[in-house]
Amino acid sequence: MDADHLSQRLATVASYVPQGARLADIGTDHAYLPVNLAKRGIITGGVAGEVVPGPFKNAQHEINKEALDDRITARLANGLQAIEPTDHIDTVAIAGMGGTLITQILTQDFDRLAGVQRLILQPNVGEANVRQFLMTHGFQLVTEQIVSEDGHDYEILVADRAEAPQQYTAEEVQFGPYLLAEHNAIFVAKWQRELDRAQVVLRQVQSAHEVPAEKVAELETKISEIKEVLQRVGA
Repeated sequence: MDADHLSQRLATVASYVPQGARLADIGTDHAYLPVNLAKRGIITGGVAGEVVPGPFKNAQHEINKEALDDRITARLANGLQAIEPTDHIDTVAIAGMGGTLITQILTQDFDRLAGVQRLILQPNVGEANVRQFLMTHGFQLVTEQIVSEDGHDYEILVADRAEAPQQYTAEEVQFGPYLLAEHNAIFVAKWQRELDRAQVVLRQVQSAHEVPAEKVAELETKISEIKEVLQRVGA
């Protein structure tokens, strides 16, 4: 992968960046996403934020190599602290982290999202945490996508600022309202694997010398919820 050939995961993230946006890519790694979007004339500029020195230097190198340092600024900073008011950022992308970490990043410097109209978030796990955050912090989900690449499933959540975001049910928070409605083959396969995994863990827990009742109940609830969704979508 390079800036001219994004992975399917990053290409999907890129597809939701509005024309003319000013983007902050948090956890940018090599800055492939903002560089790709700048080269294609999608974004007018933005910030490539990294908290780790190695990837930050990679991002700087990529931006300089493509002569885009007049439009994209690489910053070594923790999460949203990479964003300054003078950047006029209106779109934030955070991809390739756990949902808990993404939520933490968004929460701890929430004031830096003041001018942001769109969030494009790709958690590797813990998607429900991200949906819960959006619903309670003034962002309305506008679409979700699930892609499969190199043996992994990735959910991309896109949300726009809203005064009164729709409140979702626990099931919608867990499975994704848009993904539930579409229930494509990738979605079904993901949750079938989750069901199989949970059933294996349940059997292991039940065979323990001392059976932890709370863990059993938790797993049985999870299995029941997944089965119900899979049955409803005809899996």
